[in-house]
Amino acid sequence: MLSRREAAVRLDIPLEMAAHHGIPSRLSEDDLAAIEQDPPAWLVQSRANRTGTKKVWVELACVVCGYTETARPKKWWPDWDHLMCDYHAPYQAPEPTAGFVRREVEGIGSRFVALVDEKP
Repeated sequence: MLSRREAAVRLDIPLEMAAHHGIPSRLSEDDLAAIEQDPPAWLVQSRANRTGTKKVWVELACVVCGYTETARPKKWWPDWDHLMCDYHAPYQAPEPTAGFVRREVEGIGSRFVALVDEKP
């Protein structure tokens, strides 16, 4: 059984849209396959309206331990060079590129810190 969130990720739609259009809180792989094979009109329209510039879901991965999660991107997230879990020490991450300084941005996903390497 899949959760509504897992179905939304697989359909590449926001969780709110899945709930609004009646995707149940639990569904089978067969039910999801049926939706993907014969998408309802609202899903066809949603996909047609995409410009491709904004992702619905992104995969976040820690450069230190490899932990991953799927999250909805936020407008305020910077373009980062690396992500790491918020409990890792900064020295555990790869060194910034020579001549760059590193800035840390907390609050990415549920537990990540973005490491942004910038020219001084």
